Amino acid sequence: MSDEVDESKRATLKRFAAVGAATPLARLSGDSGDSDARDAILGYLSTTPGAHFSKLRDDLKLGTGETQHHLRKLERADAVTSYKDGDYRRFFPAGRFSAFEQRALGYLRRDTARGMVVALLRDPEATGGDLAEQLGVSRPTISKYAAELESAGLLSREDGYSVERPEKLLMLVVRYADSFGEDATEFAAEADGLVAYDRD
Repeated sequence: MSDEVDESKRATLKRFAAVGAATPLARLSGDSGDSDARDAILGYLSTTPGAHFSKLRDDLKLGTGETQHHLRKLERADAVTSYKDGDYRRFFPAGRFSAFEQRALGYLRRDTARGMVVALLRDPEATGGDLAEQLGVSRPTISKYAAELESAGLLSREDGYSVERPEKLLMLVVRYADSFGEDATEFAAEADGLVAYDRD
């Protein structure tokens, strides 16, 4: 069983390392074993920016200490950046995302917040009640997330709910749809019809 786990881990690291090896900061260490793991982290973050520590660790099948070690090395080398987001620490390839985009990606990685953003991109007239019904959550849950999204600069509650910088959010949802979930993938397939929606 241990051999199967090791083989699975090697295959996962190899797959993401192929992406990471193409980045300018690949091969930060002369030790090929360490470099393979770090290249895999770089590759993973290029396709899943804003992932929190536990997701990154689990998806790459790394140990906790191993993940901490490599992320520290990558942050010291200015290859990766991170910020504290509530209970999570979210990681990004360094220099690729503005502060707004980092906040947006953090919220897009939360199912309810992402569902609200996607629903409002689809239908800018959707009400709190509409959102609660579509997402299968309570009105207080919608209100809670709306307040958080407003505080993060992603939503306005001045006249109902409206997405701030909709084209930027649409671009992030579409570009990283595969890393979000089925709702984002479905939305990405229809998003070309929404590009004209511009309030930026």
